[in-house]
Amino acid sequence: MITSIFSKSKPINFIVVFFITALAFLIGSLKLSEVSLTLSWVFKQAIAFLVCYSSILLVNFIVSKNGLTKNNNYEILLYSLFLLTLFKTTQDTRIIMANFFVLLGMRRIISIRTQIKLNKKLFDAAFWIAVASLFYFWSILFILLIIMALILYTDNKINHWIIPFTGVITVFLFAVCYSIVSYGNYLGVFQNLPDVSFTYENYNELGLTLAITMLISFGIWSMLFYIRSIKKKKKALRPSFDLILIAFLIAFLIVVLVPEKSSAEFLFLFAPLAIIITNYIEVIEEKWFKELFLLIFLALPFVVLML
Repeated sequence: MITSIFSKSKPINFIVVFFITALAFLIGSLKLSEVSLTLSWVFKQAIAFLVCYSSILLVNFIVSKNGLTKNNNYEILLYSLFLLTLFKTTQDTRIIMANFFVLLGMRRIISIRTQIKLNKKLFDAAFWIAVASLFYFWSILFILLIIMALILYTDNKINHWIIPFTGVITVFLFAVCYSIVSYGNYLGVFQNLPDVSFTYENYNELGLTLAITMLISFGIWSMLFYIRSIKKKKKALRPSFDLILIAFLIAFLIVVLVPEKSSAEFLFLFAPLAIIITNYIEVIEEKWFKELFLLIFLALPFVVLML
């Protein structure tokens, strides 16, 4: 039943995903929020929800525009179910904003394959990722995705290697100007200073441990098939699939490094993980197994809630 609904791209799919995302925010608010119900709090939650849902639509745009999956909506279903499973991701506004801008940057990076307006795409990608880093510092690591894109497309033009740095510098200068006006000094806006932690005690909750273990396990299993399937793709499309894999590895590195391990940092993993798992679902021939695979993801959030 699930496969018949999401196997084709239909408007009803986006409505279903909208309500799953709304449920994730509702559960996150009820379970985690310690503030009183005020108009400003409701407004903040509404903005975070709209940005988060816009991120899902952005993932769908990236996928459909670049042929990263077949004509289905499994990736947006999985993304919304990830939100429902790790509902703490809905309560960190900084990471929600950073992830949205990272996706804007990723959209420009993957579209490099067309070689149209390349200078603008490189600048835009670096600009958006630098903006993301203002909300959450470690998202700056996605700059590596631009470098890998230039390597994969064997671009040896020196100006193409310089342009991304101009995008980052532009954001830095805007941030300094804002800091001078708002804080009266040059670096007041840079409060989210880099820090590293390898302590994972916050993941010791039974429900959270189960959720993370399941997502990573299914992700690694799907990745094995994903890597093997890249060789079967058209030569012009292979770098795009490679970039999704690299984005997953960068996001995983962020999870490993970040100092505050609340599980909200897993949000950076959701987009590449959803695309990788969708590609695996597409190669499953047995319909019953495909249904069972999706049912596990559908049941997982409710199992986590009961633990």
